[in-house]
Amino acid sequence: MNETYKAVEVYEPGKLRVVERPVAEPGAGQVRIRVEACGICHTDAATVMGSYPGLVLPRVPGHEVVGRIDALGSGVSRWKLGQRVGVGLIAGEDGVCEPCRRGDIVNCQNPVISGVTVDGGYAEVMIAEARGISSVPDEVTSAEAAPLLCAGITTYNALRNAGLHGGDLVAVQGIGGLGHLGVQFARHMGFRTVAIGRGRDKEKLAKELGAHVYIDSASEDAAVALQRMGGGRAILATGTSGSAMGSLVSGLAAPRQVHRGRGAAGPDTTECVSTGVWRALDLWELDGHAD
Repeated sequence: MNETYKAVEVYEPGKLRVVERPVAEPGAGQVRIRVEACGICHTDAATVMGSYPGLVLPRVPGHEVVGRIDALGSGVSRWKLGQRVGVGLIAGEDGVCEPCRRGDIVNCQNPVISGVTVDGGYAEVMIAEARGISSVPDEVTSAEAAPLLCAGITTYNALRNAGLHGGDLVAVQGIGGLGHLGVQFARHMGFRTVAIGRGRDKEKLAKELGAHVYIDSASEDAAVALQRMGGGRAILATGTSGSAMGSLVSGLAAPRQVHRGRGAAGPDTTECVSTGVWRALDLWELDGHAD
């Protein structure tokens, strides 16, 4: 194995460079990964522009990482050399803060964050916490699996925790990096799936991905269109702007704040599941604050 590897690092806000670094050995409880694919997420821009709170440069971005383990740190017994694994944004927890002690590790106060608190996957090699990686099945290529570590888990967990039932009408607002996955998940989970986008350019793609209906919000009021269908049981909003989501939610009957997706909503209630946040493994409330 080479003694050095190449990485792309942010060395000052808005500036990246290719560097060569010495290959490090993983510490206790860590693994070293030979990176095969790394997705590019909008959240990476916060690292690239130096705007992520607490970020210290230089830093290697990237948190949709798939690769094979080529070294094990001490105390690692579950994982094997050569095993293909994935690493997402939240890549470990401290285990001692109040949320962690309650079992709410996704809201850890001192999380390991790929590409922010530790170097990420814009590199040939990455060190990761063994407790923060997941196995990748052979049926999925590394390039296909990488986006699932962020955009995929965000949309899937939102739908999984929204208290929905087969046949419920689910609207996916925004058919981009997250929305195109949300449409597929919603359809395969048995929901009546409505895709909402601005313009007709993504209608063909949305229907190929499984949407039963496509609404062009640039030419008609999406809330009115959903009401004609009987109202949406949930809105999967994949944009980061509350204003982009607000008109749709306010136009529907009695939208209800979501408490981790475990509340039972009545037949005329719309639950809004916002996924346009970096820590979207939990559901966010309509006022934009995590519960």
